[in-house]
Amino acid sequence: MRQGYHQGRRHRIASALAVLLLHAGLGIALVTALGFTPVAKTDDALLTFELPAPAPPLPPNVQPAPRPERKSGAAAPANRQARPVELVAPPVPVLSPPPIVAAPIAGPGPDAAAGAAPLPGPGTGAGGVGQGTGSGTSGNGSGSGGGTPARLLRGAIRDSDYPRAARRARVEGSVTVGFTVDNAGRATGCAVTRSSGSAELDATTCRLIEARYRYAPARDGAGQPVEEFRGWRQDWWLEPRR
Repeated sequence: MRQGYHQGRRHRIASALAVLLLHAGLGIALVTALGFTPVAKTDDALLTFELPAPAPPLPPNVQPAPRPERKSGAAAPANRQARPVELVAPPVPVLSPPPIVAAPIAGPGPDAAAGAAPLPGPGTGAGGVGQGTGSGTSGNGSGSGGGTPARLLRGAIRDSDYPRAARRARVEGSVTVGFTVDNAGRATGCAVTRSSGSAELDATTCRLIEARYRYAPARDGAGQPVEEFRGWRQDWWLEPRR
């Protein structure tokens, strides 16, 4: 009975193998008939990138140039210098103002011409010999040719003339006055043209000039004495106290 059991078991295993071989043969025939080719699936997460080309190797006999060594504290190499562009500006013409016509001799009035002319004209003097604001040798202009100015003969203001009240108050200043030298050479009509700031110093100046100053009177071209206006500045100063 045991022998019959083993024979039945071997018969079943042989049958199972025959069935498997049959199914495998049918599968191979089906795949071959349909033309199916298995394709391997790639991983979508795999990315590609390019690597840079390696640098060409240096020639065997070429060495990189060494950097110049600088000592500690040495100055840096000189920088490159830049030169500006040379620009030439055109010359600017200078406009000269017209010349101002002025009379050769000062006198009253706005006329720019003065003097005599050999013919009748618009000058301030008459025709004849000479030039200026006066008349010629035999003219009839507003002045006279030749003559001399007044000349001081005597007269002075001394330190002892300092007014006492002004000296005690230590008052100082400069006063300018004008006066007329008459035909006799006396100073008359003195008036202050610029005050010193002190009425006492101004009045004392005019009083002393009229009392002391004597002149040789001015004379015209014919030698006759004429009046002349004169100016004078008097400085009143005190020495510093010791």
